Amino acid sequence: MNVSFARHAAEMDSFQSASVAARVSDLHEAFLDDSVTVILTAIGGYNSNQLLRHINFTLIERHPKILCGFSDTTTLTNSILAQAGLVTYSGPHFSTWGMKYGLEFSAENFLKCCMGSEPFELPSSPEWSDDDWYIDQENRKWLPNEGCWVLNPGVAHGRLVGGHCRSLNALQGSDYWPSLLGSIVCLEETADITPRHFDRQLQSLILQPDFEGVRGVLIGRFQAASGMSRSLLKGIVANKAELKGIPVVANLGFGHTSPIVTLPIGGEARIIAEDDTPRIWIDKH
Repeated sequence: MNVSFARHAAEMDSFQSASVAARVSDLHEAFLDDSVTVILTAIGGYNSNQLLRHINFTLIERHPKILCGFSDTTTLTNSILAQAGLVTYSGPHFSTWGMKYGLEFSAENFLKCCMGSEPFELPSSPEWSDDDWYIDQENRKWLPNEGCWVLNPGVAHGRLVGGHCRSLNALQGSDYWPSLLGSIVCLEETADITPRHFDRQLQSLILQPDFEGVRGVLIGRFQAASGMSRSLLKGIVANKAELKGIPVVANLGFGHTSPIVTLPIGGEARIIAEDDTPRIWIDKH
């Protein structure tokens, strides 16, 4: 496998990114390059929504590639789904592959989701970490995984949309908003989100006119600094009348902890959560 870097990958301004023109050019060139199979975002950020009006979505539709990343990349992946109809992926950044320990689970699931075609059950890692692994790789702190939390029981099948909650909500009211009709919405957040702020973000999402078409909700594991607990999250969900009658499963292994699973944004998934041992299947990816 050969790794190449976009022309402007090393550029950084006072806002910790390259210019809009440079980033759009890099994205277009990557999709046009026949030698490129997979496009990985280097890291997250906060301003990928600056690119949307400048992206040639027809070009992307005509030259489909695997695009994968998480966090701020949510605006790109969901916009490409909305405008080009392509499946994209919420999963490892390029930087994720620099982990010395704990990468195997993430890598195995990435390959299964992005390179395979058979349906598979979403795996659960035996342990997880919330540390700044890129600062100290030799002294990582791993915690036992208590498994998924069934906040609302039920069964659902639908198209996956979403990712980082605030990045998804940043698309509200625009042409880049992915339809929620018939969807299973995936949501994750960063360490700086508090329970009350997540409550507000979730309510903002629920207020979208097409939320009535949502069939289920999957919520990624929260970082410890957020202060979110199972009881707090259960209370938040219980207060949303719009969520009654659809399955809601939380503490899943995607988002800003490690290791992470890869989810196909625009792919199809099933939720079977009728008891305390839920099963989630990725059917099309």
